[in-house]
Amino acid sequence: MIGMETTSLSLLESKKRIDALIKKSISELGPKSSLRDACEYALLSEGKRFRPALVFLMAEAIGKGRDVTYPALATEYFHTASLIADDLPCMDDEEKRRGRITTHLKFGESTALLATYALIAAGYGWISNGESQEVCSLALQSAAKKTGILGATGGQFLDLDPPLLTEESISEIIHKKTSTLFELSFVFGWLFGGGEIERLDTVKKAACHFGLAFQIADDLDDQEQDLLNGRAVNFANVVGTEKARTRLAYEKQQYLSAIQSLNIETTLLESLLALV
Repeated sequence: MIGMETTSLSLLESKKRIDALIKKSISELGPKSSLRDACEYALLSEGKRFRPALVFLMAEAIGKGRDVTYPALATEYFHTASLIADDLPCMDDEEKRRGRITTHLKFGESTALLATYALIAAGYGWISNGESQEVCSLALQSAAKKTGILGATGGQFLDLDPPLLTEESISEIIHKKTSTLFELSFVFGWLFGGGEIERLDTVKKAACHFGLAFQIADDLDDQEQDLLNGRAVNFANVVGTEKARTRLAYEKQQYLSAIQSLNIETTLLESLLALV
């Protein structure tokens, strides 16, 4: 319970921080226009800001006092772009997002699509504000892979047109669609927070397990609703509730083992599991 309170407080503080940063960042997108308005509308919706919060939490765990503002901002830009795309009529055809009408319904499909391009490009710009050329290079490589066909884009494709659903195939969908953006957060926090580059693979491993645990827990909560909506891609419905819970426990333990091997202060990162 103490860990959960500590994490919730840190997430709340991070949300306030990132909300203020986003408001300040809007002008960097260029002169006011309907396209910039669409970006602003999507960015300023009431999101939890969980992914940028992870950047702050990882940097805090390292304890070197590095400023990770820009990479945290980048993760929210990437995530917001993915939400706009997911909501389009040709994708999930959603009418509501974060408590209000979706971007494409307010600004039109073409403007919404262009807003995703603008936000992704801006996200890469925030990454390049880092101090170290090596760190920026590694961060950009990670972003290119995890937002592309091997990451979130490929995950959305598989989600729309899933293969034969097995535990292995649905794990791949979750890894690409969910874990990859979590991985960016963990990796950005590690790199820009001053973590040892040699341990980056362990950070990625931790993020992978956390992302799988996060989505499996979400799927367990959504079992009945997904059945009613005809949504096939639900881990618990594919493998069964008992097996899903067993896999959830495994992913949580693997996440803990990975972060504990990093030789950093892991209290906040461990307590994230209270949210899964």
